Amino acid sequence: MGENPRSRILIIGAGSMGILTGYHLSLAGADVTFLIRPHRAKLLDSPQMLYCYDDNQLKEYKRYSYITDPLLIAGSNYDYVVIALDGVSLRNETGLDLVKTIGDATRGTNTKIVLGSVFFDLRAWFLQVSGLADEQVTNGHLGIHAYSTKAVTLPLETSTDPNLISKADFAYIDKLDDGFTVDDSSPAVANGFAKIYNACGISHCAVKSAPEYAVTINPLFAIFAACELFDWPKFQDIGDEELWGLVVSSVREIQQLGIHGELGRESARITTETGLAASLAAWEKSMLPLDLQAFNRFHHGEKLRAQDREHLQACLSYGAAEGKPMPALKDLLRRVQEHEVVAAQ
Repeated sequence: MGENPRSRILIIGAGSMGILTGYHLSLAGADVTFLIRPHRAKLLDSPQMLYCYDDNQLKEYKRYSYITDPLLIAGSNYDYVVIALDGVSLRNETGLDLVKTIGDATRGTNTKIVLGSVFFDLRAWFLQVSGLADEQVTNGHLGIHAYSTKAVTLPLETSTDPNLISKADFAYIDKLDDGFTVDDSSPAVANGFAKIYNACGISHCAVKSAPEYAVTINPLFAIFAACELFDWPKFQDIGDEELWGLVVSSVREIQQLGIHGELGRESARITTETGLAASLAAWEKSMLPLDLQAFNRFHHGEKLRAQDREHLQACLSYGAAEGKPMPALKDLLRRVQEHEVVAAQ
């Protein structure tokens, strides 16, 4: 009998999420193609060099192909399309056209979509714009912390190798239990993708319930917003009790939004100032030798700032629709906006 055919996967976007997802899927034996903008083609003509904080080694990633025309998606019969764009890019005018193109190309086919963009209740928007069937799309995100070494230089611990990092296109660390997570909005999509990813043998993809997935991610953006007010200190050093109390109240308000169900309400009941601070400090420690807050300063304080702000505004809008005024989150956003005005002067 012949071997099983290789899974054909299209990844939209070749930033840190796209490249690291593609790398692990390639290790799993998948046939990976990237959809990129034409000006990115020259960069992908050369193998991608990846510095791994986990073992202090440089990896070469070259087993991929790319296309630059979204219209080529049609008729290509991909098993999966993984969207690795940020929420703002996916929802702007260009992104809107792309979503419609994806819908036209994959509607009525067996192609499954992993929506890797992060934004509040984004899947509902994506289904409406794309016109795809509910069972064809699930949410997913990369738990591996990765960044472009050309975009930012992070502080280094003694166990890291600056010479190797200087040769890398991306650096990453896979220290969480799950390198990738999908939710079960579409169980067939989630379980099928996890099975492929897990065949890589060095990273793990988890399948979580949709409420658990959402309640894990959505409250984080209040924390990132507050970190700007604290000027991105180590999590273990956060000390302004009044401001931290406001942050934790904002987290609880987000947890209690209807999209999170009973799990969110229970999470809000057990979230405390000391408990949340301890869990963040543990996250920070687990990421070593990566400097987590330096990473977050770049990733959420610069690169994805617009997405993060819009995410919190969406939380407020959903809260208003549910009759929840969310005063703590409103106050936190007001302070962040005032901070931005002062910083710009």
